[in-house]
Amino acid sequence: MQRVQKLTPCLWFDDQAEAAANFYCSIFDHSKITAITHYGKAGFEFHGRPEGSVLTVSFELDGQSFTGLNGGPLFKFNEAVSFQINCQSQEEVDHFWGALSAVPEAEQCGWVKDKFGVSWQIVPVAMMEMLKDSDTVKSQRAMQAMMQMKKLDIAELQRAFHGES
Repeated sequence: MQRVQKLTPCLWFDDQAEAAANFYCSIFDHSKITAITHYGKAGFEFHGRPEGSVLTVSFELDGQSFTGLNGGPLFKFNEAVSFQINCQSQEEVDHFWGALSAVPEAEQCGWVKDKFGVSWQIVPVAMMEMLKDSDTVKSQRAMQAMMQMKKLDIAELQRAFHGES
């Protein structure tokens, strides 16, 4: 029997769940669509969706399971929930930033919003190490530098951390 992940985020889309899953799978390594379900006749009086249209898309992004639900226009994404992408290098930061950022006015302190309205935090692991350093003077310099950025720049954060900027 296949092990089922205990927690699976479910993302509510109007009718773009399959397009979103394909888009996300194209960005993250080790990703795939694992299942697609469709609306049937049952419940039409509630959902109003055409029989055979996509209901859910199950997918994995780098091993993390997600479900995309085509639930209609009732709910929209907002910044109260975001997905954090932990990046080991500036190259990774640049990759995810370039692939996901679609709303320039939403860019701040490593946060982006994609073309579906989902918010992402693109976070260098090095920054997290700086922020939890026991030398609060250093960590606060890194925090101050981060607050001035849109896309996070690891080299600039390190300069600030070390008092070089």
